[in-house]
Amino acid sequence: MQMLIRQEKLLLLAIASAVVAYVAGGRLTSSGASTAIAATVLLVAAIICASQRVAFHAEQLAHRLGDPYGTMVLTLSAVLVEVVVLGMVLSHDPSPTLVRDTIYAAVMLDINGILGLAALMGGLKHGEQAYNDDSGRVYTVMILTAMAISMIVPEFIAREHWHIYSAFTIVIMVMLYAVFLRMQTGPHSYFFSYSYPEKRRPRAAQPARGPSTMLSVGLLVAGVVIIGALSEVMAKTLNVSLEHVQVPPALPAIVVALISASPEILTALRAALANRMQSVVNIALGASLSTVILTVPLMEALALYTGQPFEMAMTPIQTIMVLVTLIVAAINVNDGQTNAIEGMTHFVLFATFVMLSILGL
Repeated sequence: MQMLIRQEKLLLLAIASAVVAYVAGGRLTSSGASTAIAATVLLVAAIICASQRVAFHAEQLAHRLGDPYGTMVLTLSAVLVEVVVLGMVLSHDPSPTLVRDTIYAAVMLDINGILGLAALMGGLKHGEQAYNDDSGRVYTVMILTAMAISMIVPEFIAREHWHIYSAFTIVIMVMLYAVFLRMQTGPHSYFFSYSYPEKRRPRAAQPARGPSTMLSVGLLVAGVVIIGALSEVMAKTLNVSLEHVQVPPALPAIVVALISASPEILTALRAALANRMQSVVNIALGASLSTVILTVPLMEALALYTGQPFEMAMTPIQTIMVLVTLIVAAINVNDGQTNAIEGMTHFVLFATFVMLSILGL
């Protein structure tokens, strides 16, 4: 029991934060801007703590289940966290552009932020880092296809036909994900792996066993529930904070994207520093693909259910940034090796995204 408590200290911290938040109740939003801002920062930190444990237990289940179910658990758990936070924020601030801006921010963060920083740090330490170039090509072409269908073409769809195209988007995204999942876990699974030379390691004692399957399932579900509870309060304090402080309009979307990407950031950086760039490519590009290909149909289904369409068409500057990002990614991941220069190009694009967001563009 003591070992379990030590392992789940982040989840326990999130639970304690949820209890305090609900006990405090309306005082968090009625005690002035400073209280609301401080509460928002602390609640976001607590949600990130819970999402770290959700990602950990999803990974444990993935190892036990194997493919294709393991891959499905990993992908769906990450998307579930994003959808839960998005849903809670939307319930208190029904912004028609929040879903679009969140997906756009997630792609910028995953490809330009995570992949760029990891390739830069790994390149400075190891020089050129090898990976399977098939995976990079598959990811980039699928991300481009999915974003074009769901976030560029809607600009040209008449308002009265939105529900027809929305239903089409749901069906086509599910089909695209099904084919991708079959490809990733079936006859083309070697596209997403790379054979690294094994290092000799001294014999060590048997590693401690991880949590049981049922315990991992229970803790994963508990983590998602806690994320939902924390997001409910965070959405209220965030709205109050935004009323009193001049911040970029895209800040709520960036916060949601950061929460969903937080488990991958440290994992990708550790993999890059360990000279395992294939893991970085799978994490960064895979997270971007799952965000687009799964979040879009779920939120489109919500729009059809409520009868209130989301504004999914990207702005011109968002479209340019996405196209430049994916063109640069396609060129950089085409040769099976990354280096610090390639990492820096993506990191510069990420810095540009941040600056544009600060400017409200």
